[in-house]
Amino acid sequence: MGKLYEAIDGRLRDFILRQPVFFVATAPSGSGGHVNISPKGGAGCLAVADERRVAYLDYTGSGAETIAHLRDNGRITLMLCAFQGPPKIVRLHGQGRAVLPSDAGFAELLALFPQEPARGLRSIIEVTVERISDSCGYQVPLMEYAGDRDLLERWAERKSDAELADYRRTRNGRSIDGLPAMSD
Repeated sequence: MGKLYEAIDGRLRDFILRQPVFFVATAPSGSGGHVNISPKGGAGCLAVADERRVAYLDYTGSGAETIAHLRDNGRITLMLCAFQGPPKIVRLHGQGRAVLPSDAGFAELLALFPQEPARGLRSIIEVTVERISDSCGYQVPLMEYAGDRDLLERWAERKSDAELADYRRTRNGRSIDGLPAMSD
């Protein structure tokens, strides 16, 4: 049923890039704190950089748990499920980092994405993949993809640069467990 892969080959790359939604899981260090799982999606927001590296566009949102957890310990898992076609689940376990627009290497990562990002881009999450696996996905339901939502983009377009910076400082500054995210 399940299989381990040495690298993201062409077939896995195609599967990964076809999925309109994926899930990101992170957790703080130690036995306390909250595990976070976030859905991500939107056309062109996930890129495969090479056989062991992926990246996704991270937009300003209601929280910044992923960034806080990556700053804490770097652990991250991406999960992609086939909601159409043959059943399949792919998990990419690795070490991640949030690359902010002011950081070295941001422009190089941004070049991986074919489209200009929407307003409100907060960072690019880069993942060095350490374990690649798939599983059957037999219980994942079949669903029809109706399209991307544009609400986050429209929300960000109504904000000035200063308002977005203030939002990130006040609402994305720390995780729900108090870890630094977009501050400190």
